[in-house]
Amino acid sequence: MVKSPMSRMVTGNGLLYPILGFASCVVFIYMSFGDLWVSYNTETKLNFVVRNGTQFFVDDQVFYINGWNSYWMMDKSVDEYSKPRVREMLQAGAKMGLTVCRAWAFNDGDYNALQISPGRFDEKVFRALDYVIAEARRNGIRLLLSMVNNLQAYGGKTQYVKWAWEEGIALSSSNDSFFYDPSIRHYFKNYVKTLLTRKNTITGVEYRNDPTIFAWELINEPRCITDPSGDTLQDWIEEMSTFIKSIDRNHLLTVGLEGFYGPKNPKRLTVNPEFWAADLGSDFIRNSKLSTVDFASLHIYPDHWFKKQDFEDKLKFIAKWMLSHIEDGDNELKKPVVVTEFGLSDENKDFDHSQRDKFNKVILDIIYKSAKKNRSGAGSFVWQFFVEGMEEANDDFGMVPWKRPETYKLFTEQSCRLARLHGALPTQEKQLKRLCSRRR
Repeated sequence: MVKSPMSRMVTGNGLLYPILGFASCVVFIYMSFGDLWVSYNTETKLNFVVRNGTQFFVDDQVFYINGWNSYWMMDKSVDEYSKPRVREMLQAGAKMGLTVCRAWAFNDGDYNALQISPGRFDEKVFRALDYVIAEARRNGIRLLLSMVNNLQAYGGKTQYVKWAWEEGIALSSSNDSFFYDPSIRHYFKNYVKTLLTRKNTITGVEYRNDPTIFAWELINEPRCITDPSGDTLQDWIEEMSTFIKSIDRNHLLTVGLEGFYGPKNPKRLTVNPEFWAADLGSDFIRNSKLSTVDFASLHIYPDHWFKKQDFEDKLKFIAKWMLSHIEDGDNELKKPVVVTEFGLSDENKDFDHSQRDKFNKVILDIIYKSAKKNRSGAGSFVWQFFVEGMEEANDDFGMVPWKRPETYKLFTEQSCRLARLHGALPTQEKQLKRLCSRRR
C-alpha cells in the first residue's frame, strides 16, 4: 500500500501512536465527563433574585415563590446509593413548576457531618452540597439554604455549645449561650465564612457568587427562652447578618423566624397562637426590621400550637395568621414575607388526606391573592416533599406529591396561576407551557 505524504510524515517522526493515544484519552474523558460539562456549563443562565420594596424580582420580573422543603438534600447526596433521590426530587420539582427548594446547608458533629468540629470540615460532605447546588442549577431550581438549627437535629446550637464546653471555654452549658458566648460566636462566624467562600468543585463558582442560591437563612426557628425580652437574640441577628453581608453582597438574607410576636407587640394578644409564643425571645417585627435582613419568614403548624382546636378553627387561625403578617410586610416592614414552612400532621386522630389538601389550599390561595394584588406575601414552602425509597427522611408531615393526584394538582395549579399573573421565569417557560396548557 502506498502511504500518503501525511501518513509517511507522522510515522516517520514516531508521532502516530502518541496522537492516537491522546485522541483516545480525549474520547475517554468526553465519554466519562462530557455529560457533566454539558449539564453544568451550558444550562440556562440564572441571575440573582433581588428585592425591591415588598416584592422579589428576577431579571426585572416580579417573582412570587411556589416552593418546597427537602431539608435532607445534602445528607442524601453524600452516599452514592441515595444521591439519585436528590436528582429525582429536583427534577420532579421542576416538572411541577416549583421554583425554590429550602434545604439544610449544615450538619454539625452528627452522622455525615459537614462540620466535624469547630473549623474542621468533611470534604466529602462539602462535595455533596456542591452536588445539590449544581443539580438545582441544572434543573432551574433555586435554593434557600439554612445555616444552623435552633433544634438538636443535625447538631444545631446544642452541638456548638457542647464543643465549647468540651474545650473548657464555654461561659455556660445552656443551649442559649450559642447566642451570647464569644467563643461560640467565633465558631459560627468561621463556619459562615467557610460556607460563603466555598468554591463549588463541580461548577467552579463560589457559593457567594452563585445565583442558584436564592437566599441564606441564618437559623431555623430561632428561640432564646432564657431572655424573653428578645435583646439577646436581636443582638445575635444584628451581628451575624452584618457579618454575612460583609462577605456576600449578592444574596438575600432572612432570619428563619416562626413569626411569633414578642412581649412588646400588641399583636401578641390578638394574633399569636397562645400566650407562650410571646416569651420565646423572638419577635417577628423587631427581628425582621434590621436593614441587613431582606425578607421576613413565618411558619404554620397549628397541630403543634393548639391541642384542643378543631380543624375548622385551625383553618380560621392560619388565615388570620398569614394576613396579619402580610399586613406587617406591606405597612411596617416594607419587605416581602414568606411562609418558609407549613404542614398538617397525619398523626391527628381524625386526619385524612382531604384535610391536608384543604389546609394547603388555604395557604396557597392567600399567597395567590397577595400576588394578584402585588402585596408582600411573596411565597410559600410546603413541609415537606420527598420521593419513593427514602421514607427514613419522612416525618408526620411528609408527602410524595405525585402519589395523590389531588395534592399534585393543587401545587402544579399554584405554579400555573402564579405564572399567568407575572409570567414564567426563563428556566420554566417550556415546562409551564406544557403543564399549564392542560389546566386551562
